[in-house]
Amino acid sequence: MKHRGRKSDPLYRTRRLLVMADERLDDRARERRQGLLAAGDPKGHVRDAWTAKEAVREIYRIADPNLALEWVTELADTLDDTVYSLELRRLGRTLRRWAPQIAAWHASRASNGPVEAINGLAKRIKRVAFGITNWTHWRVRVLLYAGKPDWSKLATITPAAP
Repeated sequence: MKHRGRKSDPLYRTRRLLVMADERLDDRARERRQGLLAAGDPKGHVRDAWTAKEAVREIYRIADPNLALEWVTELADTLDDTVYSLELRRLGRTLRRWAPQIAAWHASRASNGPVEAINGLAKRIKRVAFGITNWTHWRVRVLLYAGKPDWSKLATITPAAP
């Protein structure tokens, strides 16, 4: 089908429904998604990718690290089949390669997400500042931007002497 990204393209119209969690959809939205997939995905590649996305999401609901490792390994083996598209086979290889790290997350529940968020904020400040050169000023800007201080609760903008 040509002209992706157009109003008349069924897959373009279902893009929001495909990225939403299935449990957040009501019956009407599920039926709409299924109908649009049937109309715009004759080979079933997008449907398979959506099913794989939901299976990966299910991995993170498992509490036991050993069971999660089994689930990841089984999913990777399933996606390695040649009936699936190249992208899904690549996902299977990636899951197999990262299976120990995924299982480790289930043991610790630790994520580097907050660190990456602060790093993204710092990089954005540096871009907006057009290559800021004064380290002290840049540090203050990052701390103010990332910390989001409540100025109404502060008596003064300048810190008091110790």
